[in-house]
Amino acid sequence: MKASLRLLILVAVTVLAADQVTKYLAVSRLTNALDGREGLARVTGFVSEQNLDNDPPTEAGRRVSRPHRFIEDYWHFRYVENPGAAWGLFSNLPDGVRRAFFHVVSLAALAFIFLMYRRTAVEQRLVRLALALITGGALGNFVDRLLRGYVIDFIDWHWRNQPGMRWPTFNVADAAICVGVAFMLLDSLRVRRPEPVTAPLTESPNP
Repeated sequence: MKASLRLLILVAVTVLAADQVTKYLAVSRLTNALDGREGLARVTGFVSEQNLDNDPPTEAGRRVSRPHRFIEDYWHFRYVENPGAAWGLFSNLPDGVRRAFFHVVSLAALAFIFLMYRRTAVEQRLVRLALALITGGALGNFVDRLLRGYVIDFIDWHWRNQPGMRWPTFNVADAAICVGVAFMLLDSLRVRRPEPVTAPLTESPNP
């Protein structure tokens, strides 16, 4: 296996693992979905539990929200189920259409990212790291949609609960994608020195 491909797999798998572990902790700590389960049953419950297509997330359902104030007025952990894309886009589509749409889009995006990664040069380390982060984030949210039909978000940033001063709730996969995009923008702003042009060697004429 080439070293460049190892970087893609290592970073993507690390992001995917971090994303799913933190989502498990969010379901475990911020909701009542896994209450009463122990050991492996909690993990299988996390993988198999679905809420959006069955019970509403109310106090009478399985998803009682138990938000945690990490930094008062600025950073809370709050469980949210997002059936759409970023900022809830396309969440109002019929369930069957929405799932098929996001599955196709996610697979097409992953294929495109992998193709871009293969075409990057070895010295484009920042671009390759960026694409690996985006791949891991895309995989994390794709796994959510594949298992449940929605994405689990839980990081809530806001400014003193002021109207219009709340960032849409996100997760580790979203953060990895944003960092990857930022790295690509940073790389595009770098000033690249032109390669020195060397004159071809010519044979001296015979005396």
